[in-house]
Amino acid sequence: MPERVLWARLRAGAVGHRFRRQHPFGPYVLDFYSPSLRLCVEVDGDDHSDRAERDAARDEALAAAGVRTIRIAAGDLMRDTDARLQWLWEECQGLSEAP
Repeated sequence: MPERVLWARLRAGAVGHRFRRQHPFGPYVLDFYSPSLRLCVEVDGDDHSDRAERDAARDEALAAAGVRTIRIAAGDLMRDTDARLQWLWEECQGLSEAP
């Protein structure tokens, strides 16, 4: 459900950049990916608490390929969707303005 909520808002242009959903990237499938920003957005559910090492290794592999990863806790997204989207918009603006 949190991924659907975020996808609906991303598709509506909430952060000002286009994203793809369930985008294959090497051996990974990214929850959301913006090619123009080279940004991966992952929605982490409660089950991610025991996968920290695996997630960190994945994030490192993506970083080595030039892709930044932002993780959003599903609970935070559902509690205050607008605040999380504002934060994500700010992150995207920072990336799009970077040299």
